[in-house]
Amino acid sequence: MIAGDKLSKEGRQRLLVMQESNDGFYVAEQDLQIRGPGELLGTKQAGLPELYVGNLLHHGIWLEQARRAAFALIEADPNLSRPEHQALRQALSTRWRGRFELATIG
Repeated sequence: MIAGDKLSKEGRQRLLVMQESNDGFYVAEQDLQIRGPGELLGTKQAGLPELYVGNLLHHGIWLEQARRAAFALIEADPNLSRPEHQALRQALSTRWRGRFELATIG
């Protein structure tokens, strides 16, 4: 084993996954389970997200429905300026503290 004594538990798990399969989708799915998804808006690449919205592997259908609803809302009111969206606008502003700029990069 390569530097086996210096590997973290997660590192050993990832190596075992790569020994088990050469299917990139399987390896990526296992890596997601081992490391976590990281941040949605931010620079953190791994670990538990700050806002738990569901398990990406097990709640995919519900998360996709929520995604479609969110896109529809933003298409109808891009700046969340309607009175009924003010609480959402304030919650997002408080929650993400200026990190929305990261979403506009690229």
